[in-house]
Amino acid sequence: MGHDHSHHHRAAAREGDHSRLWIALGLILALMAGEVVAGIVAGSLALLSDAAHMLTDAAAIALALFAGHLAKRPPRGGYTYGLRRAEILSAQANGATLLALAAVIGFEAIRRIADPPSVEGGLVLVVALIGVAVNVLATWVLAGANRDSLNVEGAYQHILTDLFAFIATAVAGAVILLTDFGQADGIAALIVAALMTRAGWGLLRDSGRILLEGAPRGIDPGEVAAALAAEPDVVEVHDLHVWEVTSGFPALTAHVLLEPDCDCHQRRRDFELLLHDRFGIDHTTIQVDHAHADQGPIKLEKSS
Repeated sequence: MGHDHSHHHRAAAREGDHSRLWIALGLILALMAGEVVAGIVAGSLALLSDAAHMLTDAAAIALALFAGHLAKRPPRGGYTYGLRRAEILSAQANGATLLALAAVIGFEAIRRIADPPSVEGGLVLVVALIGVAVNVLATWVLAGANRDSLNVEGAYQHILTDLFAFIATAVAGAVILLTDFGQADGIAALIVAALMTRAGWGLLRDSGRILLEGAPRGIDPGEVAAALAAEPDVVEVHDLHVWEVTSGFPALTAHVLLEPDCDCHQRRRDFELLLHDRFGIDHTTIQVDHAHADQGPIKLEKSS
């Protein structure tokens, strides 16, 4: 079932998302360069961990832009859906990077809590506050993008985590400046690692669901099958599958047996309208056949 208007709307939204990603990338690269210098001068792991995370932010945004470019390519050859799932692979890479970086930073943070080095609290505080301002702007830019796309969501989670990281680093800098409590820097870095772990796991979970062709979140295959079976003239629904090609692109296939004397073409159109209006599924392949006159009572089989 084709919906040209929805297709053009998604294409226009994707172009807007790319513009926002480019803006966020420029902001992150500019701040990262300054933070590396400040982190070395101040001897702050919190600042250097933020800078390392910002490097992954920049890589995540660049990867998201590249994956989005691939996803725009039309289907050709053996790729009948095009390269839309490149966006999901991008989300997987972003999630894995967050988890790996969280492990490295967490290990170093624990070491610094046990043996805190000397840290320039004033410089840490100033740079962290600048980082908060820049990341608030970058987060605001990406918040306006279509975050139903896991590709965009992956980049957004990187930036949002960095915002929280800068807030924690600013608090650590203030604590060191006021109390000379050196462990505050390591504690802030540990908080950053925890935030990275949470965001990374969420991305891996959601993108993994799509790669394993699970039913889209919010769509129950049993409910879909029951809705089809409840339509007039339906005798049997089986071989029903619901999955996502990429985030925001649910698809469905099903085989439906109908009463012998009904208009199967009209029924198929009714099914497509039902799936669009009730479940938001536009890409459907529904095979409809007439049941034999001696077909038994309604039978419902479903899979996802």
